[in-house]
Amino acid sequence: PPERKRFYQNVSISQGEGGFEINLDHRKLKTPQAKLFTVPSEALAIAVATEWDSQKDTIKFYTMHLTTLCNTALDNPTQRNKTQLIRAAVKFLETDTVCYRVEEPPALAELQKNEWDPVVAWAEKRYNVTIGSSTSILGPNIPASTKETFGSHLASYNMWALQGIEFVITQLKSLILSMSLIDRHITVEKAVLLSRLEEEYQV
Repeated sequence: PPERKRFYQNVSISQGEGGFEINLDHRKLKTPQAKLFTVPSEALAIAVATEWDSQKDTIKFYTMHLTTLCNTALDNPTQRNKTQLIRAAVKFLETDTVCYRVEEPPALAELQKNEWDPVVAWAEKRYNVTIGSSTSILGPNIPASTKETFGSHLASYNMWALQGIEFVITQLKSLILSMSLIDRHITVEKAVLLSRLEEEYQV
C-alpha cells in the first residue's frame, strides 16, 4: 500500500550480526519479503531511520526512496545477479540521453553540444574509451570495447552499490551522466538538469 497509519513512536538504529538494523520502538524493521532489514553502513542506516522518523500520522512509502532501494537490494525481487545488473546498466549506452542529438531547432542542437559534449569528452578521457554522439534515430554506434570497459568498471562495485547505480542510470536514462555523478565530476542538480535538457529548453 502507498500509505498506512504510523504505528511506532521512536526510531533507532543498532548494530547486529549482518550490519546495521532499524528499530521501530522495539520492533525490528523487515523487508517486504519479511527479511531482517540490515544495511552495511551506519550512515545509510541513519538516513533510512530519518526517513521513518520523518513520517507523520501516516507512513507514505512513496517518499521513502532509500528504504525502497535497500528493500530492493535485500529482497532482489527481480532475482537478477551481478552480471545481469551490469549488462542492464551498460545497455543504457545504446540509448544514452547525452548521445542522442537533434539537428533542429538549431538553438537546442547548440545547447546539447555546449552542455553534453564536455561530459562525453570527460568520460572518454576518464575511461579511455570512444563514445561519440549521433543525430541518427538509430543513435551512435558504441564500440564493443567501450561497453566492455564500462562493464569491467561496474564489476568493481558490490551488489548494494550496483542496485543504487542502476536506479540512478534508470532515472537519468544515461550511463555517462551517472558515472560522471558517481565520480563527482558533476553534482546531482547538474546531472538532473543535463538529463532534462530538452524539457528545460521547451520551458
